[in-house]
Amino acid sequence: MTATETLIRALADRAELADLVARHSLWVDEFRYDETDRLFTEDVVVKAPRGEAHGIKELIELVSAHRVYARTLHNKTNLVIEVDGETATVRAHDVAVYVIDDKTAAVAAGIIRYGARRTEDGWRFDHLEITPIAVTEALDRAI
Repeated sequence: MTATETLIRALADRAELADLVARHSLWVDEFRYDETDRLFTEDVVVKAPRGEAHGIKELIELVSAHRVYARTLHNKTNLVIEVDGETATVRAHDVAVYVIDDKTAAVAAGIIRYGARRTEDGWRFDHLEITPIAVTEALDRAI
């Protein structure tokens, strides 16, 4: 590959991985479980404050706990993407709002560490670990 081709491949990889992070938020917030195979490998391993999941089925069961909220909104920032051949890591800050009801919400912040690998269908997450930083009690909502 030429230097230009190498650069284009690196930029394309980073863009695809950043898009996966954004789609992960939508997947959680909008219950897009029919898109799970576009984000995760079949053998994905997840470690989160709510528990661990091994594989797609357990992952969907774990994330389904979000259905207790009227709505959630996850915002991931400060992406640090490292690509090493056919694998990659992504570190992101996540701030999430959990709407409990018309009058209350809670806010959580954490660090997410993704592991990814290139598949024949593109990049997919094969590992996800959530480290909580701060979580509020229920807060009164202004709107």
